Amino acid sequence: MSKQSATVETSYREALKEAIREAMTRDERVFLMGEDVGHYGGCYAVSKGLLAEFGPERIRDTPLSESAFVGAGIGAALGGMRPIVEVMTVNFSLLALDQIMNNAATIRHMSGGQFNVPLVIRMATGAGKQLAAQHAHSLEGWYAHIPGIRILAPATLEDARGMLWPALLDPDPVLIFENNTLYNLEGTLPENAVAVDIDKAKVMHTGNDLTIISYSASLFKCLDAAKALSREGVEAEVIDLRTLRPLDDATYLASIAKTHRALIVDEGWRSGGISAEISARIMEQAFYELDIPVERVCSAEVPIPYARHLEEAALPQVDTIIAAAKRMVSHG
Repeated sequence: MSKQSATVETSYREALKEAIREAMTRDERVFLMGEDVGHYGGCYAVSKGLLAEFGPERIRDTPLSESAFVGAGIGAALGGMRPIVEVMTVNFSLLALDQIMNNAATIRHMSGGQFNVPLVIRMATGAGKQLAAQHAHSLEGWYAHIPGIRILAPATLEDARGMLWPALLDPDPVLIFENNTLYNLEGTLPENAVAVDIDKAKVMHTGNDLTIISYSASLFKCLDAAKALSREGVEAEVIDLRTLRPLDDATYLASIAKTHRALIVDEGWRSGGISAEISARIMEQAFYELDIPVERVCSAEVPIPYARHLEEAALPQVDTIIAAAKRMVSHG
C-alpha cells in the first residue's frame, strides 16, 4: 500500500489530539490551556500525554475560572500567540461569556481592524451521557448568533482531525464544539490527513425525496434514519452543516432545489435556535422550491434530565426523524 492511500485506525478523541500535536509542532506560538489539560490529560483525555511531549509552558493547567483563563487566552492572542483554550463543557463557557462576547468577538471591530484575536476555544457540548442539566446542553446555536466569531461543529473523524489548523489560521476567534458522545467514535483516517474546508457544508448521503439538515452527533442519527428510509423507498439527502457561523446556505439550498422538502434536526432547543434561523433562510431564499413547509426535530423545551430514559426522550432520535420524514413525504 502506498503512503498516499495508507490509513490508520483512530478515534474522535485521538484525531483531536493529533490535530493539537500537529499544530504545536508546526507553530511554536500554539499552546493549550484549560482546566486539567496537563497532568490529568484533559476531562475527556484529549490532551493525555501532551504535557510530557511539550512541557508545562505549552500545556498549561489553569485555575477553575473560565473568565480568567479565557481572558488570558484573549491577551495571549493579542500578544501574537496562537492559544487553544479548552473549556470543560459548554455550560461552563457561560461563565466566560463576557470575555467571549464583549471582548474576543468585538475587539477587531472596536479597534477599527487594528487588532485581531486569533483565539481557538474548544469545548464539549451536548447530552447523552447522563451528565444532567448543568453539563449537557447544546448551546452552539446561541453562540452562532454572535457576529465576530466562527462556530465549528465537527461530527466526523475527518473534521475532528482537520478543522483545528484552519481555525488557528483564522484571524478572528473560533469556537469548536465537540459533542461529548463522539469522543469514543472509532474509524479510519488517511495517514497523511490534511486540513478541511471550514467554509462548506457537506452532503453525507444523497437522495431525491427529502433534504435532512443537521450537524454534530445528530448527524449520525440522520444517517441511520436515511438508511432505514431507503429500505422503504424514501431517498433522503443528508447534509452536515459543519460550520454554524457563517452558515453555508448554498449547499442546503441546492439540495432543497432537488428534493423540494427540508427537515432540520437540531439537538438544541426549538425556540430561537439555529434550526429557526435555517428555516427562515430557506423561506427567504427558496420558498417556491418547497412542496411542503419546513419541519424541525429538536430537543424538548426542558433542561436536559439526568435519568437516562428521560434524557433519551428529550433528544431527537432516529425514530422521531423517520416519522417526520415519512409525514413530509406522504403529504408533499
